[in-house]
Amino acid sequence: MYGSMIEQACLGDARAWAVTGRDRVRVGDATIEYDVRRSARRRKTVQISVDRDGVRVAAPAGIADRELRDIVVKRAPWILQHANAQPATAEPTRFVSGETLPYLGRDVRIVAAPAGRPSAAVTFDCGGLRIAVPAHLPEVERRETARGAVVEWYRLRAAEDIPARVDRWRRLLGEGANPRILIRDQRCRWGSCAADGTLRFNWRAMMLEPSLIDYIVVHELTHLKVRNHSAAFWNLVARSIPDVQQRRRRLREVGRTLPALTAAPPARPDQPASQAARRRWAATYW
Repeated sequence: MYGSMIEQACLGDARAWAVTGRDRVRVGDATIEYDVRRSARRRKTVQISVDRDGVRVAAPAGIADRELRDIVVKRAPWILQHANAQPATAEPTRFVSGETLPYLGRDVRIVAAPAGRPSAAVTFDCGGLRIAVPAHLPEVERRETARGAVVEWYRLRAAEDIPARVDRWRRLLGEGANPRILIRDQRCRWGSCAADGTLRFNWRAMMLEPSLIDYIVVHELTHLKVRNHSAAFWNLVARSIPDVQQRRRRLREVGRTLPALTAAPPARPDQPASQAARRRWAATYW
């Protein structure tokens, strides 16, 4: 039997899959159809993800179809819940005055203005999130330039904030030296812990309220001691965060409402570009 299992509700434009098969299972009155991707690099874990394109299962190369069906049936309640809860498409952020973006759990108003410089700049003060973009750019290019500048601003805030949180919680947890920390643009995860102890965090964590950022940090730090999501893992997390279950639920709820701020993929011939850009970030299930 293969080991741990990961479940995710992913961003609609998650990276391309190399599908190696397709299967279905019947659970009560529901039929769950899913794409299968087998990989020799995946040793033990089976990952189930749900997005607007359907259910996807990533599995080790040697796992049998029957075993995958058993896993899908076992996780059917979670799959059906998230398949029915996929967030409605939202108008893409235009990065104009009056719109808002989340920062540390609060909606911050955008103040947009032409830039008197050749590149975009983003600053934050009590007046809001100020975005300055060169005035001569066409609208599509202006929007993409603003998006890139805002994402970089979030990245820089994460690079300042998250290592400090890791250091504080590391000391409280009695961990050793500070681990290596990387800020990444992860499509379906808030964070991850590599085999070498490197911790990776999603820059979108800076959209969350501080208590949820702390939960993500403690979650990953705990993986330095317990590599799976066993009862021992959750008990260890709960020692530091007694309301861990409430924060998990809150993270799932909030995660479904966050703007993805990913670059819009080229529209299909039958799909307007504005529709291709409508994306929302969906929280990883932990």
